[in-house]
Amino acid sequence: MQSLSYLTLEKKAQQVPQSVVDTFALKISGGLLRRGDLAYDEARRVWNATVDRHPALIARCLSTGDVQAGVRFAATHRMLLSVRGGGHHIAGNAVAEGGLMLDLSGMSAVSIDAAAHTARVGPGALLRDVDREAQAHGLATPLGINSTTGAAGLTLGGGFGWLSRRHGMTIDNLLSATVVTADGAEHAVSPSAQPDLFWALRGGGGNFGVVTSFELQLHPVGPEVYAGLVVYPFAQARQVLRAWRDFSAGAPEELSVWTVMRKAPPLPFIPASAHGTEVVIFPLVYSGDIAQGERAAAPVLQFGTPLASHLGPTPYAAFQGAFDPLLTPGGRNYWKSNNFSALSDAALDVIMAAAAHLPGPECEVFVAQLGGAMSRVDPAATAFVGRDVRFIMNVHGRWSDARDDERVRAWARQAFEDAAPHATGSGYVNFLTEDEAERVAASYGSNYPRLQALKQRYDPGNLFRMNLNIVPAGGAQREVAS
Repeated sequence: MQSLSYLTLEKKAQQVPQSVVDTFALKISGGLLRRGDLAYDEARRVWNATVDRHPALIARCLSTGDVQAGVRFAATHRMLLSVRGGGHHIAGNAVAEGGLMLDLSGMSAVSIDAAAHTARVGPGALLRDVDREAQAHGLATPLGINSTTGAAGLTLGGGFGWLSRRHGMTIDNLLSATVVTADGAEHAVSPSAQPDLFWALRGGGGNFGVVTSFELQLHPVGPEVYAGLVVYPFAQARQVLRAWRDFSAGAPEELSVWTVMRKAPPLPFIPASAHGTEVVIFPLVYSGDIAQGERAAAPVLQFGTPLASHLGPTPYAAFQGAFDPLLTPGGRNYWKSNNFSALSDAALDVIMAAAAHLPGPECEVFVAQLGGAMSRVDPAATAFVGRDVRFIMNVHGRWSDARDDERVRAWARQAFEDAAPHATGSGYVNFLTEDEAERVAASYGSNYPRLQALKQRYDPGNLFRMNLNIVPAGGAQREVAS
């Protein structure tokens, strides 16, 4: 009798009769892919090219029923299970080597209730899908800054972007969700329906089930905002970074100004002589009145002597995709991230030093300005606990040649270690890599014991372990990545 080989939750080799697999395939609307099938390689490929794993099966889910069937099949056979939404997470946990991957990319519908200012978002939707539909009504919700990011993973890990200082994190705008838990049951959760599970989904990652629908609050934004870039030569880094830090303390919440240190991309408004040289870039968005935005952002042009600037009324949805060309799928990526409650001169010097030694033309160090509305939420109100974070640094190693793997990773790790004495010690789970399991507990702080108790309640066998894993209460730390 023919059989399929797979890996169990403990990553031990096991087999299941082919007839059982064939019966399972009939329950998956979008089809079940096996190694060798025409669409298999495309379906297993994710944003980070360092992730090259081969699931035993890929279930192309098109409905909650498909997801339930997949979860039950994995649980019955103790098969290693992963869930793919947008496939954008740096750790690549969307792909389970030798396991079952639930591919939710076909569940990408977004529907807008313009009168209620809400969006219903499928787990396969990308940020650009949400922005496109919401902006047709002059509405938006806080999301990330790369339009090809999956909305589901971003939301479950917390979610922040240009609107977070004014409207909070993505999870602060999550009104309800439907989720399939490890027993295959579907739950409709909200602040009034299974509030503990709803609380855990708001920052707890994919630890508690497969979310098949998100309801998000929308806000009037745009469709044009005051936005753009101000670019300074790296020789002015110390001056302009300190000026930015000081300016950030009193900036209006409608205004978000981040900093990116990298080699200048060949943008038409940057002098050609500066292309490929180290620069400090301040991307900014003002989400209110255009004229007020121009006045509020004017000091950014006075941090030093700009090399170039490009500011003005910009379609919000377009600016959400402005950095996509620098973050295209297929690159090799490795991140290290620190959270800061404040940026001292010493911290800025460390960050600047990392940016002064970029190991490649695609590498960068960016620091996001946070605070505002997201900081006024009680840390105990959601699983995400880092409400005191005012800045998040992401050391982004990006390269194309596998021979550079260790060199670029070493740079990122060193930058992280150098900045750690100035940081909070916590992390943002959406930025944690597969080799940072030890940072998970610290990233949830005082909320971690409650999360462990809820994990024990909803997923005692740790079926959902292909993630930044929260260990069930009383359980030992388990290996979570291939």
